This record gives sequence, structure tokens and C-alpha cells, in this order.
Amino acid sequence: MILDINGLTKSFGAKTVLSNLDLKIEDHDRIGLIGENGAGKSTLLNIIIGDLEYDSGTVAKGTGKRIGFLRQDSGLSVGGTIISEMRSVFEKVFASESRMRTLEHRMAELEHGTREYAELSAEYEHEKNFFEAADGYKINVKINTILTGMGFSSFDPETLVERLSGGERTRLALAKLLLEDPDLLMLDEPTNHLDFKTLTWLEDYLTSYKGAILTVSHDRYFLDKIVNVVCEMENKTIVRYNAGYTKYIDLKAARLARMQKEYDRQMAEIAKLEDFIAKNKVRASTTKRAHSREMELEHMELKERPTPPPKPPKFRFTYEREPVKDVLIVENLRLEAGEGSDKKLLCPSVNLEVRRGEKIALVGMNGVGKSTFIKTILGILPHESGIIEWGRNVRTGYYDQHNSYLTGSKTMLDEMWDMFPRSDELTLRTALGRARLVGDNVFKKIDVLSGGEKARLSFAALTLKDANVLVLDEPTNHMDISCKEALDEALREYTGTIIMVSHDRYLLNRVPTRIIEMFPDRLVSYNGVYDDYLRLKEDLAPAPKEEKKPSQNETVYYRSKQQKSEDAKRRNRIKAVENEISACDDRLGEIEAEMTKPEICSDYEKMAALCSEIEELKNKQNALMDEWAELTEE
Repeated sequence: MILDINGLTKSFGAKTVLSNLDLKIEDHDRIGLIGENGAGKSTLLNIIIGDLEYDSGTVAKGTGKRIGFLRQDSGLSVGGTIISEMRSVFEKVFASESRMRTLEHRMAELEHGTREYAELSAEYEHEKNFFEAADGYKINVKINTILTGMGFSSFDPETLVERLSGGERTRLALAKLLLEDPDLLMLDEPTNHLDFKTLTWLEDYLTSYKGAILTVSHDRYFLDKIVNVVCEMENKTIVRYNAGYTKYIDLKAARLARMQKEYDRQMAEIAKLEDFIAKNKVRASTTKRAHSREMELEHMELKERPTPPPKPPKFRFTYEREPVKDVLIVENLRLEAGEGSDKKLLCPSVNLEVRRGEKIALVGMNGVGKSTFIKTILGILPHESGIIEWGRNVRTGYYDQHNSYLTGSKTMLDEMWDMFPRSDELTLRTALGRARLVGDNVFKKIDVLSGGEKARLSFAALTLKDANVLVLDEPTNHMDISCKEALDEALREYTGTIIMVSHDRYLLNRVPTRIIEMFPDRLVSYNGVYDDYLRLKEDLAPAPKEEKKPSQNETVYYRSKQQKSEDAKRRNRIKAVENEISACDDRLGEIEAEMTKPEICSDYEKMAALCSEIEELKNKQNALMDEWAELTEE
């Protein structure tokens, strides 16, 4: 057992956030903590880690168990560097290694068999055992592996933490936490700021993680991949479902239906008893039976009336006129970002055809130009060369992930009225109400809205656009899970055309008919949803000796034979480098064993030679790790 929470209660003033909450975490649990915004998830995490006091109940931690927490403020040292933050995890191990080297030099200067030599030898053995138990010779490999996996291979290790962006600091804090290897890994929205490559690496790493995991996340694909238990914050306590996210949805619906059925059955039974009592209490012949029924009512354990979950938003995108078959044709588009001397070429030639009814998702590395592309085809950004041709009768509706077109000084209702001046108030408030923006909330200024409220406002407006083509830039950003589910359903039911950019892999597995991956020099198109894209991409990867021909499900807009050959050489070199790193590890272990032998310890020249070899092996290993990092990043 790692953690046992019983009867936990926490209030802020007159507001109770947690009430009589129970939670037990065993050694290998994988728990996803979900719930509406404000349900108390962060409060619970802060109580567990000890940053927040609680009013009553118990929080018991298993003896010797270590808990690691990914904090929103990163928790990194001011003035630290990337490598110093990572090495700080192993401060005691590095100190032990330094002490071992000092002892080696001192022992080499002494005669074997003396008292001082024996004392130093005993101390050396102690340090050696500690160092080996901590896997000391593999520390640099661990650090470089995790830094590469978390997307830092291209960074100078001496980069100051203060020069990193907020997202980069969060990634570095997560990398550091993974190195600490705690018994319970607590993560708060760990997939924020991660691209697909880093996400995949993190999921693979966490899948084989030895300890327990407790994660708060709105990433439904991540939850399905990592967790086997979903704990939902509901009515100030926790309801536990022993399932991943997708199965949890069905289990929750079945649980609520069962509770409602049991409640209704009891209410019917109570009504029947009360009716019997009312009819028979005044009769002498039946008064005893009526009294018996009264006693039965008094001792009946009343079923809890199930609280229905908060009503989710309801989005519905409709249009009147169908466009022509060829919705969009892009030919030889030179995609650029910035102006003047800051202008940057993103892709020299983009070609794309979109047919009516297609639902296309554009994916790719951060910064490759996905958002720039959709802004360019919409005319929001200019282009110098190439053709962008929209078909006849096309009417587009655009969602901007930053909601930058909303006017902060306006109320929600005024913003809607300015967008749709011919609409009546009932129509506008109905659209807002379906987006769960009701009552006096519609008079709130946009400046004070949360990210989720702004997103729902934008989609409320989009439902009135009469658009037969939706162009969406990260549509599920800022949304909680219930809003994401509602949007998924609306986009699946929509009969028009969709062109979207998204990192939401759960959405990408439900809506698109085609996934297009964007590279700096080409677009690659795959039929199907996200999992199809992963499978096809793996199947179509060129083998080292034999190239596979593209299948009918895949269209490559540009990829040369030379590039394929270079990819094969790179994969072969990665394997060779990994073998060399392993060989260095083996040799370091052999040297360590040799240095403990009495005949070696007493021979200064041999000890000096072995120390020199250790240094050479470490330098070689570091160089190999740098090469490995560069090869895997390409």
C-alpha cells in the first residue's frame, strides 16, 4: 500500500470542497483522476503531497514510500541549467563517485596491508556498493535518454532554466520527476505542451513504469493508454471505476441507471406502504398491520437519490446549401510565416485537394506550420505564390484556438449580436444556452471569461454560421472532458466538410476520414483515423534492405529514394551506437570488479591505467549518447 485516505474533508470558508472522501492507492495502480473544473482535483493532490492542510479524516502513507508531484510552477531551481537540474537528482550518487576516485588515488599511494589502507579499502567498498546499487555507471545514459525522449536533444545542456518557455519548463520538470523514480508518480495535466512524438515516448515510458501513477488529465487517449482505474470527483467525494476511460463511460452510465432504478423501486414501495397505512390505520381490524407497516418504514434504509451529472453542452452545426464536389484545391503554395527580415519559409510547395464531405485532420511537429497553413487558405494570412481555390457555394466557419477575434470589452450577448445583427435575442440566447452559457452569465465581459467559456462562446457562434466547411484550429483546447465529448459527437454528426488541426488523439480517432501529416517539405496523406495513421505509417516505413511500395491508402506528395536510403542508414547507425553504449557499460563494470582485487589495489600503475580507461570510456559514452540523441531526433 502506498496511500490510504479515509473520511477526508476540506473546506474553504463556508464552501466544502471535499467531504468524507476515501481513496486507496496500491503499489502498481494506474489511476486517472477526472471531474468537472472546480471539483477539487488539485485540492486533493495538494493535500496528498502535504502542501495543503485538511479539516478531518486521515491521510496515511506507506512506510518508506516516496511520492513525486509534477507541480504547475515546475519547482525548478532559479539559476539552474538543463543538465544541472537533471544531475541534481543524483547528487548523492555523483558525490559517492567523486569520493571513490579520491580513495582510489590515496590507496594507490599506500602499502597494501597497512591499517590506513584497510580503513580506506573498507570505506571504498561501502561507497562502491552504494554506487552500484544506484546504477551509477548508467546515470548519464538515463539522463540523456529521458532528455531526448522529452524533446531536449537539440538544446544546449547548459541552457539556463530561466531562458526556457513555460511549456519547456514543464517538460523539463516532468523529465526530472521521471528520473527521481518515486513510488507514486502524481501528474497534473502531463500531456500539455507535448507533441505527438514526445507523447508517444512518454506513454511508452509510463506503461512500463514500476511504481504507481495518479494523473489528472483531460487527454482521453492518454487516459485510455495509461490508466486501469478512473476515479471521478463527484459530489465532493470519489467514485472509483476499475476500467480505462472508454470503458468508464459505459460503467458510469450503467451505475447511474442502476441507482435510478433502485431509487424508483424504493419510492414506489414507500408510496405503497404509505397508502396502506392511510387506509388501514383507523380500522380496528387492520390497525396492527398498519402499525407494522409504519415500523417497516421507520427502519427502512433509504436509497440515495442519484444526482444527474451536469448537463453537457449541445453543439449542432447545420447548413442549407451544398458546395460543389471539389471544395478546395491548393497548388504549389509557398507557405511562409512572419514579415520582412523575420520571414521564414515553412514549406516551399504545398499541394492539397479536399472533396465535399471529407473530414481532414492536419498533424505534424510543433512549429511546422499547421496553423499558418489554415490561416493562409482562409486568407487571414497573405501568400506570395501558389493557388488557393475554394469551390462554388463554399461557406466557411473558422475556430481560432486563441479566440483572438473576440472583443474583450463586450459581453457575451453583445458579441453574439454584433456577429449576427439580424438575429433575435431568443435565437442568440438559445445558442448560448446549448453551450452551457446561461442566465446572467451572458452579461459577463469576455475579458473575465475562462478559456473554456471563451471556447464554448466561439462554438455557440459557429453553430449559427450556416457553414458547410468548418476550419478548426485545436478545437478541444481549454475544454473539459464533457465539452470534448459533446464536440466530438457534433463533429461526427456534421455532414459537411472539416479541415482541422488537432493534438487531441481521442478526437482524431473518432472524427476524421483522412489524416494528413505535415513536414517542412511535403504533405503525406493517410486514409482513416489516428490509429489507422499510426499503423499505416509503421507498415509503410522503409525497411533497411527492401523498400515497400505505397499502398492505395497512402498518398505521398513528396519523398525521394535518397531520403529513404538515408533513413535506412540512420536506423542501422542507431542500433550500432546502442550496441557500443552497452559495450561501454559492460567494460565499466569489469573495471570496477578488477579495482577491488588486492593485487590491483596495491599496484599504483595498474590503478592509474584503469582510472584512465574509465575516463576514456565515459567520454566515449557521452559522445555516443550525443550522436544517439541527434540520430533519434532526425
